[in-house]
Order: sequence, then structure tokens, then C-alpha cells
Amino acid sequence: MKKVAVVGCGAYMESGYGCPGEWRCLKAAALGEGNFGEKSSVVAFVKCECPGRTLVPTLGMAAKLSEIKPDVIHFSSCLANSKPGCPYISAEELAKLVEGKTGIKVVLGTHDYH
Repeated sequence: MKKVAVVGCGAYMESGYGCPGEWRCLKAAALGEGNFGEKSSVVAFVKCECPGRTLVPTLGMAAKLSEIKPDVIHFSSCLANSKPGCPYISAEELAKLVEGKTGIKVVLGTHDYH
């Protein structure tokens, strides 16, 4: 089973918009729906904190503490598709940064649920 880390938008999580950090990302991973493509085990669920500088160290710490390196990192659908977008960095730029620092593929989005 594919091991995944999910990264949610901290601003969305703290503002109570209902996404991420609740059932949709976890359901899509468990069922292999949306951008997961196959049933996946979520080994880390972390949030990106504005302005995003700590995301790479946070992902590294999650992998170290869990002792499980993810096969792929998914940016939650709200992080990848938020409107208005992040004022600090685009999801695409952040994905390139994370991939470059971790060597782990980043997928933009988790699910298509409404």
C-alpha cells in the first residue's frame, strides 16, 4: 500500500472552513479516490504554516518521528486549489521546493468531493 503524507493549509485548518484535516482527504486516501489513484496509508498529516518556511522541516520531522518515509506527498485540495491563493507562494512553486528538498514527488490535490 502506498504511504502518503498530506499537507493542509494551516490558514484553512485554523479558520474552520471544514477542509482540510477532516474526513475528505482521509476518505479519499483510504478508498483510493481522487488524486490518490489507489488505496493509500496516510503516514503524516501536517499543515503548512504561513509563510511556508517551516514546511520542509515539518515534513522531515513527521517522517523521523513516525519512522516511516512517505512514498508521495499530497497537497490537500484546499491548499492546491484555494481561492484566493496563498499570498506567499503558489502551490506549484511550493511543490517544486518540497520535491527539491525531500526528493519525494508532490501531487497537487487529494479529492474532488464538494
